[in-house]
Amino acid sequence: MAGRLFSKSKFRFFASSLLRNVNPSPLRGSSLLLKPRAQFLEQCAAMDASWVRRYHDGRPRGPLWRGKKLIGKEALFVISGLRRFKDDEEKLQKFIKTHVLRLLKMDLIAVLSELERQEEVSLAAKVFGVIQKQDWYKPDVFLYKDLIIALARCKKMDEAMQLWEAMRKEELFPDSQTYTEVIRGFLRYGSPADAMNIYEDMKLSPDPPDELPFRIMLKGLIPHPLLRNRVKQDFEELFPERHVYDPPEEIFGVH
Repeated sequence: MAGRLFSKSKFRFFASSLLRNVNPSPLRGSSLLLKPRAQFLEQCAAMDASWVRRYHDGRPRGPLWRGKKLIGKEALFVISGLRRFKDDEEKLQKFIKTHVLRLLKMDLIAVLSELERQEEVSLAAKVFGVIQKQDWYKPDVFLYKDLIIALARCKKMDEAMQLWEAMRKEELFPDSQTYTEVIRGFLRYGSPADAMNIYEDMKLSPDPPDELPFRIMLKGLIPHPLLRNRVKQDFEELFPERHVYDPPEEIFGVH
């Protein structure tokens, strides 16, 4: 019992002596007080950033890149709205009047390119119609080319040919890639006669002939040997050093 009392009194003695030697003035320049506060602020900032990442409301915070073309917030909003109202013609036309017509030139072209990339070709055709009505519009073969190719790849051949005729009225001529994709589209669509019409038009083009559309015709016209022989003769005249693959006669139905 006496030992316990002695130890307690000894502890009080040392504690009182330490308190006497403590300097009551605050540590102004010490980093011991600033470091915990700095760490606390950094933790708060990190928590705030993580909260923003977790609870982002989905609206675009800045421009996005699609195919090396800058798409702004207004263009992204228009693309979303067009896709939302594409099944309701009345709401779609109202949205075009209130939002699409307000876009600037670069935003309209960006919307057109993005809709083509997403294979929303019917919407892209409507946006192209808006572009044609702008004061700054000038006939551009590349705008026609991209949209016609997108329509042909989606087997929208009627709309593709409407653009084709409009392009020719503006005295613009398709290039080899456009001919190739339209011919391929008609062959996939099951219309070799229309493919032959485009082929005959391609032969009158002032551009030098390209081998690819001929080979697509030769492959797609295998079920039609008479038409294929016409294309084969033209191919051999234009490319005498190139070889033409002839499938077995059984494929043609000749026994």
